[in-house]
Amino acid sequence: MPDNPTGESPAVRLEAVRKSYGDIRAVDDVSFTVERGEFFGLLGPNGAGKTTLIEIMEGLRQADSGTVRVLDRAPWPRDAELLPKLGVQTQSSAFFVRLTAFEHLKTVAALYRVDRSAVHSTLELVGLTEQAGVRVEDLSGGQRQRLAIASALVHSPELIFLDEPTAALDPQARRNLWGVLRELKRAGRTIVYTTHHLDEAEALCDRVAIVTRGRITALDTPGKLVARGASGVCLLVPAERLSLEDARALPGVTEATVDGDSVVLRTDNAGPVLAAVEKVAGLEGVRTRTASLEDVYLELTGQD
Repeated sequence: MPDNPTGESPAVRLEAVRKSYGDIRAVDDVSFTVERGEFFGLLGPNGAGKTTLIEIMEGLRQADSGTVRVLDRAPWPRDAELLPKLGVQTQSSAFFVRLTAFEHLKTVAALYRVDRSAVHSTLELVGLTEQAGVRVEDLSGGQRQRLAIASALVHSPELIFLDEPTAALDPQARRNLWGVLRELKRAGRTIVYTTHHLDEAEALCDRVAIVTRGRITALDTPGKLVARGASGVCLLVPAERLSLEDARALPGVTEATVDGDSVVLRTDNAGPVLAAVEKVAGLEGVRTRTASLEDVYLELTGQD
């Protein structure tokens, strides 16, 4: 758990939370805290229970058992005093599609009694100023995604829930959103979000929890998870120059697999393996890759 020098209660606290749908246990005895001002990521494969967890924290679903506290209040039953302090972007956000982007966001802002000036600044924040007069139904998928994020931010909430916010964004728009999220964190906001982009989680999150079959299988900073988990170095050799059989026979190679057009050699000591690769295949086009959060994630979730 990160330090909490202010002594404030956590922004989110879950203790022994469970949620089942029939015979399926979507959330199975989950406990963790999210400190105020923390950027906290929930990672896991589809069906792991991430969205159910998010919805329980948001007060959209009731846990079967356990304790849930959000900004020191119970989110269920729905708490009218808590809701203005939360910003929520879901995977399937609803829009007033016949309104323009500006009109839609102005309507959302009015629900929170927020000044009209916040609409302009929030559209600028998410890069939609030029689309302010465009009907929502005519926006691209990525632009709608940014409008959904704007709807979660326009009332300046203390705690922001983002469920796969960059899923429909192109690489440049995704990087631009990283800057927005960093600014929100610098402003002291607490962010809880899910993503399938492991590079994004590694770059942005203070801590991440990896969820598998409704349980937390790992929880720590990305750096500590990488240090404890996947080890060694991977060498990527063009597949046309080295067969999988020859790769496995090289001294010092602990594992060899094929990934696209490369043979991936895992080793704990790259120097001797590079020397061996040079003899049999040459070093042109050979790349090295150290362990990342993605390697740890794949190891813990059992995914290829």
